[in-house]
Amino acid sequence: MASENAETEETLTCLRMTLYHPDQGENQVYGDLSFSQCQRVRAHDVIIFGRDSNVCHFNLTDGRVSRIQFALQVFRLFNSTEFGFEIKNLSKKVNIIVNNVELSYLNKVDLPENSIVCFGDYEILMEKQRGRSEDYFEICFELASASLSLDRNVSFHQSIPESGISAPTEMDENE
Repeated sequence: MASENAETEETLTCLRMTLYHPDQGENQVYGDLSFSQCQRVRAHDVIIFGRDSNVCHFNLTDGRVSRIQFALQVFRLFNSTEFGFEIKNLSKKVNIIVNNVELSYLNKVDLPENSIVCFGDYEILMEKQRGRSEDYFEICFELASASLSLDRNVSFHQSIPESGISAPTEMDENE
């Protein structure tokens, strides 16, 4: 019986997100993220990250994060059953960097199998693990013990505003 179930068991595409923030030990910068537990998500849902718990699926409780920072959306690759992911910057004030490509407000890019996403002091390694489901995928959060840029000898292009402060406190976009 166990072998019959194994053949029909659905394996979900998984987006593993390993997060690092220099203040993660002292502050609750990750809000209500559940680490080391995979969360099942409908494939047609747009997943929003940011500070506003009324709008965002996943909260980052840091005043320098925009109320709505970025969105992830799954899509099916053309002539394939495989899922891909795109990331879109939804912040008017804070650009995000995906593998050294800077995205300003409403810019989006397809995520490769492995990518590093940075904004403010946050570093996120996003790794896609393939699956076969048409309706769902999983997001799994893990915590990095050290900077991902130092760990992988990666340099990130950080834009520095005229004030010389690299991570300004985010204000409401309507202010």
